[in-house]
Amino acid sequence: MERFKNLDALCSYIGLVPTTSSSGEKEKTGNVTPRANRILRNAIIESAWIAARIDLALSLVYNKLCERMHPNRAIIRIAKKLLNRIRYVLKNDKEYVCSVMS
Repeated sequence: MERFKNLDALCSYIGLVPTTSSSGEKEKTGNVTPRANRILRNAIIESAWIAARIDLALSLVYNKLCERMHPNRAIIRIAKKLLNRIRYVLKNDKEYVCSVMS
C-alpha cells in the first residue's frame, strides 16, 4: 500500500477510474479504463456486490446511488469505497468494521 500516494493512484492501478477523452474544450468520460489489473478489479467488484448486501452503510449508499444511476455504475462507486476501507485496514493494521459510514 505504501507504493500508492493516495486512493486515486490505487484506483487507477486497479482500474476503477473512467476513461477520458479530451480535445480542445470538449471532454468526454466513459466506462472504466481497460488498462488495469483485471484480477484485482474483478475481485474488488465482486466483493463490492457482497458488501453492498451485507454492510448496512454500503447498502444505504448503494441504494441511494441506484436512484440516479445504473446499478453497474453504482457498484463501481461502492467498490471504490470498499477499496478505501481495505487500504485503511492494511495501512493502519486495524480490523475491518462493518457499517461504518464514510
